Amino acid sequence: MEQQENPTTEVKQGFFQSTTAKMIMVGFLTLVLLIPLFFVQDLISERSMRQKEVTEEVSTLWGKEINFYGPILRIPYKTYKETTIYDSKTKTTSIQKNSTLEYAYFFPEKLNNNSEVKKDTSLKRGIYDNIVFTANMSFDGSFGKPNFEKLNIKEEDVVWEKAAIVVKTTNLKSIKSDLKINLNNNSLAFEAKPDEDNYYGVLETNNFDYKTMQKTERINFKFNMQYNGSKSIEFVPIGKTTSVSMNSDWESPSFFGSFAANNTTKKVDKKGFHADWKVLDINRSFSQQYTGKIPNLNEYSFGAKLIKTVDEYQQNERASKYGFLVIGLTFLIFFLIQSISKINIHIFQYSMIGLALIMFYTLLISITEHSSFSLAYAIAGISVVTLITLYSISILKNRKFPIFIGASLSVLYTFIYVIIQLEDYALLVGSIGLFMILAAVMYFSRKIDWGK
Repeated sequence: MEQQENPTTEVKQGFFQSTTAKMIMVGFLTLVLLIPLFFVQDLISERSMRQKEVTEEVSTLWGKEINFYGPILRIPYKTYKETTIYDSKTKTTSIQKNSTLEYAYFFPEKLNNNSEVKKDTSLKRGIYDNIVFTANMSFDGSFGKPNFEKLNIKEEDVVWEKAAIVVKTTNLKSIKSDLKINLNNNSLAFEAKPDEDNYYGVLETNNFDYKTMQKTERINFKFNMQYNGSKSIEFVPIGKTTSVSMNSDWESPSFFGSFAANNTTKKVDKKGFHADWKVLDINRSFSQQYTGKIPNLNEYSFGAKLIKTVDEYQQNERASKYGFLVIGLTFLIFFLIQSISKINIHIFQYSMIGLALIMFYTLLISITEHSSFSLAYAIAGISVVTLITLYSISILKNRKFPIFIGASLSVLYTFIYVIIQLEDYALLVGSIGLFMILAAVMYFSRKIDWGK
């Protein structure tokens, strides 16, 4: 008898065991892991807001920003209002003059300021550092003879004996020195006065006789002020010639305002900074005398902000934005290894790896609050890379692929750290890095049979 051969039967692979199905499940898991990643980003935002609240609270207690506007010479003058009165008995009319006092304000001819700003590191609330300082400020200069002709005021209407010096400044409650001004060797004390301006507070001397005080064409002044402040110091350049010199031990200032510091004398290093400003009357478009109210000249102010060059929470936020990239590329590496080596990796194991990658960001934010961002990034990165590498050894049953995975994650985290530190070249370096990653994926996946 003729023996018939038994045909070999092929076992068809089910859909859920196919490469396509596994790819879909891994992709879906990647999207699901965005949910805890969003929670981590919310945590970073919440901690950042908490820091701002604490900083604002401390600044309110210690002292807020300093904005100085003065000194200003104030001299009252009489204005008259005529009232016509009719007498019904005599059937005659008469004109009665009623006088009221108005004020004229005169800015200094010269205004010089020297400020010594020292940071205070003793004020700390919980885990948060605050940018606070003490400022010792000395002023001197001179007032010229008031020109009432430009204001169309007759000299006989000027009330010379009720002149006063006015200073407008923020942060009155944090002034820490007795306030006296020396006018031609005569000492006058400042007193706080109410003012309509919600931004500034007002310091004002008692009245003095201008003509008695004025021995020459000028009145020279000199006074000192000591503040507790935070964040910034700025000045309004009301002198015909305004000169400001500022020294500080703060290493990261930001100079701002309508006028730039002198580049030839400006110096910034790790020990602190020095800056000089000189503003002439021709550099700004406002007058040296006014009537009615002191004008709002904040748009002409200038000064220095004391800032932190590195915001740890901002760096954490930037790092978390690359979370999707890290999860996606890590899963892609495992998927390519699975496809090349024919080693089956369960979806649960993908989930554990994904959660380990999410834990990187919670470790990063928690360690950063007690150390520097760089140190926290290194500790969190090494911990997560070590954990995933050891877990990969048990999954892949060898050491070759886990070592490759650990090296790839190390390069990826280093690449992201470099991007976070860069500012001007972050987009360029990031684009080149992603292009190289794409090229590597295309190279290693070129021989995979995607039909199975």
